[in-house]
Parts: sequence; structure tokens; C-alpha cells
Amino acid sequence: MIIHRRQAAVFGLQKPGDDDSWHLAVEELRLLLDNLDIDVLDVFSQRRVRPDATTFIGSGKAEEIGLAALEMGATLLVCVDDLGPGQRVELQKLMKLEVWDWPLVIMKIFDSRAHTAEAKLQVELARARYELPQLRGFGAQMSRTGGGIGTRGPGETEFEKHRRKLERRVKEIQRKLDEVRKRRESQRKRRRRVGLFTVALVGYTNSGKTTLLQRLSHDAGLVGQDRLFATLDPSVRRVRLPLGETVLVSDTVGFIRRLPPGLVAAFRATLEEVAGADLLLVVLDVSDERLNDTLETVESTLEAIEAASVPVVIALNKVDKAEASSVERHLMRLRGRGDQVVPLSAKEGWGQDELLRLLERVLFPEREGEGGTCSEA
Repeated sequence: MIIHRRQAAVFGLQKPGDDDSWHLAVEELRLLLDNLDIDVLDVFSQRRVRPDATTFIGSGKAEEIGLAALEMGATLLVCVDDLGPGQRVELQKLMKLEVWDWPLVIMKIFDSRAHTAEAKLQVELARARYELPQLRGFGAQMSRTGGGIGTRGPGETEFEKHRRKLERRVKEIQRKLDEVRKRRESQRKRRRRVGLFTVALVGYTNSGKTTLLQRLSHDAGLVGQDRLFATLDPSVRRVRLPLGETVLVSDTVGFIRRLPPGLVAAFRATLEEVAGADLLLVVLDVSDERLNDTLETVESTLEAIEAASVPVVIALNKVDKAEASSVERHLMRLRGRGDQVVPLSAKEGWGQDELLRLLERVLFPEREGEGGTCSEA
């Protein structure tokens, strides 16, 4: 099957002295768009200290970028930054092309990955919360008055009707997701009563969490995919530790730099599996050139979802793709911080026995020293 990829141009503000973070954001946006089968034809930057309130990059620069993008055959313009209410609408008028921003790109990826009813509800909630403030930008397009059954009188505008419709839908989705949260909390309480420990796999998206869970649980039905946000719903599997104890390990949605707050809020029911875990297994891609930045992203996200106090074990994954000296350097730095770390390759099956023994020592310290040499789980 031939996949027809869309052509886009990227633009954004490059603040003085902010070159490193700008280039990192652009590269991440390229990766996000690639996951939507969109090619980036060119990148445009506007150097400004602060955004223009109406058009973000200034009307003259917007028209210039729009013309250049049209000439190169782009059908889409994507902003590296978050656009405020009304700015996306104004830019579309000036640029003569459809305009997306960073949160909208991530929401579109989430939408393409949502398969269960719960995941679809969470994405719809995030999208509705994104659209509500954006409605203010439509101005005259939605200022027509209307009347009839179900409206608040002849003076109600299209804007007001659409806003009330979105607000009703947000409340309805929140009610359904609250039921999911209550059900999950009941499940967690039952697990605690029977003494069943839970371990949550967390980490940057595409770090190999699902592949690791498949290795640990020996479940051939779990298949890791080399793409961003492949997992939106928690996958929970039983994992047997070397001395015979069983724990529940859950795979959760991956993190990313600048994960939109609306998505964090919408996926609260899913992310509470992390905050409610007995142990976090943070999976890092040791071949990632920006591993230290990635770990900061993971840690800041854990703080945002109130999971920073949960004990942590770090799995340095993908050692088969990294230089031995680089792996050793990261090991020394993390252990120097006091972290408990295991190097491994989930794909090749290296290091999983050591990881299971470490999980056992952390969760069942009273059993340390039992059984002599641990056998494979």
C-alpha cells in the first residue's frame, strides 16, 4: 500500500541565546510529524524577544513564510511553539495555509493511537479543552445570531452555541472518566489487601517499555513498536520474581518534552496507575544523545502527576545500540546520584535477570539472602 505523505513547513520563535533548545524542539517536532506521515520541507525562524500578541511571529513574517511555503508545495504549516487563542486563526488568514501548533500535533498522534473506548475519551477530552479557548479566535465567523429550540434566545451567537456544546461534552467525558478512575482505585485497593505489589513502567516515549514488559512477562502477545506513543492504555501483566513472588507490572503512556498540560489532565485516570504504584521502573534509552535531558523530562512529569515520591529503579535500555564507554559513563553518573540502575537490552534479552533480582531486593528486602543463586524467572 502506498502511503501519500503530506508536505509541511515548520516555523517558530527563536529567542536570543536559545539556539540549543530551539534546535532540539525542531528535531522533536520533525520526529512527531514523521509519525503522522508528514515530511518537513523547510524550517523558518523569527528572532524575537517575545511573541506578537495577535500573530505570534508578526504579520509581515507570517505572510513571508506563508508565501515561501506555498511556493515549495507545502500544504501545512506547523508552529514549534504553543499558539494562543486566536493566533492560529489569524496565522491561517495571513499564511493562506492550514496551521497547527505543538499541542495539536501531539493530540493528533494520540488520536491516531487511541483504539479503546477509554483512550478515545481521554483524547476527545484533551481536544475539547484545547478548542474551547481557541473559539475566541474565530470572531466574526461565529458571531452570527440564531434562534430556535435549544438556544437561549434570538441573540445567541454561533460561538456561544458551540462553546456550550463543547462544555457539555467535557462534563460528560469527565463523568465517564471519573467512573474509570473509581474502578481503577477499587482494583488498587484489592491488590493492596492481598499484598500484591505493583510496578509501573515509565519513561520517554519509544524507550522500549512495551518490549521490556514482554520480556519480563513472557507474553508473546505484547509487541513493542518503533513509534511514538504506541501505548495509550495501561497494559498490566504478572511478572514472577526469582524467589517465586509475583508482582503486577503496568506499561503506561510515554512522556515527551513539553507534554501539553491538557493531555496530562485528560489522561489522569491512566497516569494515576503511576502515582498509585509501589515502585516505578524508569526505562531510559542509553543510546539517546540527550539522555540527561530526557531523564529531567521524566522526573518533571512525575512531579506533575504527583508521583515523585514513589521509589524508583532505572533500566538503562538499548545497551546493544550504545558504546560501552557511554553506558559506563551514564551508569557511574546515575549511581553517583544514588540511583539503583541496571543496564540491559529488552530487544536482545540482556540484563533482565539482574533487573528482576533488583526489583525483588527493593520490594521484598526481608527476603534478601534467601535461595542462594537466583534462577531465571
